[in-house]
Amino acid sequence: MLSRLHQWSQHVWARLPAVLPSSCALCGMSGEHAICNACRARYFQRRAQSCCQCAMPLAIDSPVALRCGACLHQPPAFDATFAAVDYEAPVDQLVLALKFGSRLALAPTFARLMRDSLLLAAPQPALPGILLPVPLGAARLSQRGFNQALEIARPLSRALGIKLEPRLALRLRDTSAQATLHPEQRRKNIRNAFMISHEYVDRLHGQHVGVVDDVMTTGETLNELAATLKRFGAARVTNFVFARTLLK
Repeated sequence: MLSRLHQWSQHVWARLPAVLPSSCALCGMSGEHAICNACRARYFQRRAQSCCQCAMPLAIDSPVALRCGACLHQPPAFDATFAAVDYEAPVDQLVLALKFGSRLALAPTFARLMRDSLLLAAPQPALPGILLPVPLGAARLSQRGFNQALEIARPLSRALGIKLEPRLALRLRDTSAQATLHPEQRRKNIRNAFMISHEYVDRLHGQHVGVVDDVMTTGETLNELAATLKRFGAARVTNFVFARTLLK
């Protein structure tokens, strides 16, 4: 009975876009997808070549993976970053709609675009063995009602065939919103904010962990989480983010 009910519900959900057309989150045109084909072609072209470690655009085009000067001078704890799109108008409104407008239907779209950007990457990246969404603090989670990184990580996990481990890491305390702080304040704000869950301590050694988030700005949060993962034995940490802020 449960199996038949599950099959029926899957059929209904698959048919819903045709029965109840949505509208494009960017242009408002009606259609079957959260982002229409025209907007996808216009705003989600392949990113310019970027630093293989932090995903900031590079001034040169090269057939091999390169690191930017900042990563060479002061290497972050994470090893690589893949971003689907630059965080700029009008794409930034999609991120805000998911995070603050509770438009959870955008999360699978973000995941598909992130998967597609990986397929276009050259050279093809080595995929991690497990995925971890950046954890939220208890107060922020209670206030928002969901973790946008987890909402993106769920469909991304299915799309890439990588096991999702949302409880691998914990956020020990609620921190101030990083977007409101200067770079040095961001480092202090996020320092020692994460811990590895007790049941994963002995299982993390030698693992390649993929960390999922919606936006990477300065990278301080991702750097702190990567440093925590490596202190507990992770061999490699790769970030998968929907959007990358272009720092001035």
